[in-house]
Order: sequence, then C-alpha cells, then structure tokens
Amino acid sequence: MSATAPRPRLLYVTDLAYQARGRRYCDEDIFLTSRLRDTFDLALCHPADAAALMASFDAVVIRNSGPVLHYRAAYDDFRVRALAAGVPVYNQLTGKGDMAGKQYLLDLSAAGHPVIPTVDRPEDLHRLPRADTYVVKPRTGADSIGLEFVTPDRLSRLAAGGDVLVQPRVDFRYEVSFYFIDRTFQYALFAPRPDRRWDLAPYEPTAADLAFAQRFVDWNAIDHGIQRVDACRAPGGELLLVELEDLNPYLSLDLLDERTRDSFVTRMTASLHRLLGATSAA
Repeated sequence: MSATAPRPRLLYVTDLAYQARGRRYCDEDIFLTSRLRDTFDLALCHPADAAALMASFDAVVIRNSGPVLHYRAAYDDFRVRALAAGVPVYNQLTGKGDMAGKQYLLDLSAAGHPVIPTVDRPEDLHRLPRADTYVVKPRTGADSIGLEFVTPDRLSRLAAGGDVLVQPRVDFRYEVSFYFIDRTFQYALFAPRPDRRWDLAPYEPTAADLAFAQRFVDWNAIDHGIQRVDACRAPGGELLLVELEDLNPYLSLDLLDERTRDSFVTRMTASLHRLLGATSAA
C-alpha cells in the first residue's frame, strides 16, 4: 500500500494580541486557521518570529499581523530572507500597494487614476483641490496611525519634511471595500456612515464599481494573495481610491453570510494550493 502524501505545511503569521479599533483580528484568524487545518498542516507565529521559523514550512501566510511599523526591523529581515531563499509567501512580496508604503498613491494620482489627489512636496500643494481641511498621513503609516486633519495654513510646514502625504479631505457619502483573491472579486462591504468606518454592511457593486476596483488589482503585481480595494463615494458620485491593502488586509469575515464565508475559505484554500503548485513547478 502506498504511503499517503504529506500535507503541505503552512506557517500562518498573525498577532493575536493586536488591538484594532472596531475589529477583533484574533477572531478572524482563529476562524480561518480552524478551516485551513482541514487541508494543511499549520502553525501560528508572531510576525517577529517568522524569519526564524519559515524554513520548516512549505509556505508562509501573512494575515492579521498588525502594522509593520511596530516590527519594522523584523519584517525587513523576513522579507530579505524569504526572497533570497525563494520561500512562497502569501501574499506575494511583489505588491505595489500598501505592502511597499504609500508611494503608490502619488504614482496613481500623478498618472490620472481615480485616486484622492495626493502630493508629498510643498511645491506641489497647488495641484490639490482647495479644501477647508486636508489629510496628512505618514508614508509608512497604517491603521490610521499618525493621521492628522489640518487647516490650509499648516500645510507647508507639514509637507516640508517629505515623510508625509497630503490629500484634500473629501466629504464622501460612504466608504466601500472590494475583496479579491488572486485578482478575482469575492465580495464587497460598505460603511453607510462616514463617521463609523467599521460598521459595515453587505454591498452589491455595479458593473462600473467592479471595473473600478479591478483596475487597481490588475495594476498591482500580485498573482497569489488577498487584496482589499478601499474606496469612497465622492460628492459627484464617482469612486476614488483610498487605499490598496495588499499585505495583510482585514477581511471582516464575521459580517458575511455563511455561504459567502464558506466560498471565500474554499477559494483561499484553492489559491494556496495554486501557489504551492506554481512553486513546485518552478
């Protein structure tokens, strides 16, 4: 009798103790790992331990690991070592969105994509629409850490350092997030109240909405992984990109109906098998 083939081994990177406003990261990862164990041999670790442990696994899955700025040196070490060793990482480490900082907001804005106008130099402030209030955010920020709302008279001083981005504050109608696996749309959620970002409800996107979100997923350099396209509905009715989350996007799985949640897990499992298959073929 032939021996049963060994199951793939996943190192699942998460920070179960991370406290996020309006979300319980740990619950989402407890649920996901409980389902992924049906198919994979799996162990959980803190992001600071990933580099030391990854050699014993077939792939690394980065999930709700919290803002990288809290463990910058450890993440940079992990990234360098994983790329050098050819370790399969989910999400792929080739992303051009939040995975690489906020530069993409400048690049997309300058290229004329439907993004909230963004600049990073005092001499470019004139390119922004006039507004009563502006948003200033760190280039390496995450989870609203370091975000400020400022009046026009403070802009030049804040922008002079080059380590922040400046955007006009948009009086949007609501925020909406589109969730993708391997470039394929899965579901959408929106926050009907602008002052309550994480009070989310199911959202039925139009064909135009999906085309908007798909353009950013297709622009990004990730074939294996989960992406979340965050947008706002501007006063004129158009969608504008707020963020392209491509490192460890929170998924709000607890807000989905059982059928949609099960479908997501099934497709994530298939995506991980494709990642492992592509790595074996290479």
